[in-house]
Amino acid sequence: MQREEFLQQLWLDYIHQHTEVGALRLWPTNTPAEYLALLTLNQSPFAAAELLPTLGHLGYRPTQRYAMADRGLLVSLLAPPDDGPWLILAELQMGTLSREPRTRLAELVANTHPQDARGKNLLTRGRPWAMPDWSNYRTLCDAHPLAGWLSVMGPSMHHAGFDCERIGSGIDSLDESLEQTGLKGSKDRQHGLFPVSPLLDYRFYPTCSRRMAFADGDEHRIPQGGLALMQKRLSSDHERTVELLLPHHTRCEIT
Repeated sequence: MQREEFLQQLWLDYIHQHTEVGALRLWPTNTPAEYLALLTLNQSPFAAAELLPTLGHLGYRPTQRYAMADRGLLVSLLAPPDDGPWLILAELQMGTLSREPRTRLAELVANTHPQDARGKNLLTRGRPWAMPDWSNYRTLCDAHPLAGWLSVMGPSMHHAGFDCERIGSGIDSLDESLEQTGLKGSKDRQHGLFPVSPLLDYRFYPTCSRRMAFADGDEHRIPQGGLALMQKRLSSDHERTVELLLPHHTRCEIT
């Protein structure tokens, strides 16, 4: 699989889950995302240490690493070889969960289909294990919302982030247009998958909850991720907008 095919598979899986994003016509459909946020967990074969070499073969280069202890996340920022979307790989640390939810999540992961546990099928084929039952899902959500999310979505794309400058409209104008489509954004910098630097104006838009069938056949509406907009506060910055996204105090050294 080449990088373009990988990105296409990621995007198709994402808009299949978030149909309202796929239906948006507020900017040209060929406008590239500034970043794609991927959520995984530190258990083989989905641990970041195993995914990074695969992503490296596709041309992505780790540039920064961030530790967010309050969210139980280690985050890697990966640059593409061109001006395409960067990847943000967020890894949930299972050691932050108490024993019962950690065991339940590990049991789900252990039942991964072998075909979904190797090569570039990782992250692009949807949930690679059986759907949990509602009770297990609630237990995992109560322990950590991202553990619940992973149990039903699998390691995959959580949301796409778009740079308003690339779109060609200001964030307030786009925010108003998105609200008219039914997507309501939050200015809270702690609201999305990760905290956001004060160097950017940022909005996270949770997509509509979707009814999903759980292991016992019962259906429930659950949140599934979203969409983000961002805009530099200082236009003189020469970095890509995504390079300013995560708070500087969470950065740790790459060795």
